[in-house]
Amino acid sequence: MEKNICIRVFADQKQINKCREKIKANFSSFSQLGKVLELAGSEVRLKILYLLEEEGEVCPCDISDILGMSIPAISQHLRKMKDGNIIKARRSGQTIFYSLKEEHLKILIPFFKYINQQNLKRETA
Repeated sequence: MEKNICIRVFADQKQINKCREKIKANFSSFSQLGKVLELAGSEVRLKILYLLEEEGEVCPCDISDILGMSIPAISQHLRKMKDGNIIKARRSGQTIFYSLKEEHLKILIPFFKYINQQNLKRETA
């Protein structure tokens, strides 16, 4: 069977071309969103990102205490997100504080709003 063969009677070539242009025009946005969602796809990393958004800045030791995980495990997740360029680090003495990069807040805030809304629904039920 030949590639790109469809059984439909009529292809809307105008729609196909318009959609191709939309995808092409938004290439960098798809790329950025894909990277952020890939890194946030781990439940632990999603929790860390949520804490960073809620608190502004958090150090690995505090995240470790909050999530009940070892500092090395938390550090691995933070390093992966830092290498993925969605969080940033700030050193104060010997302590490193992590925060979300501003450009990724727009992507993640709707997810965190959903989490908070679900919590409110449980509290009022």
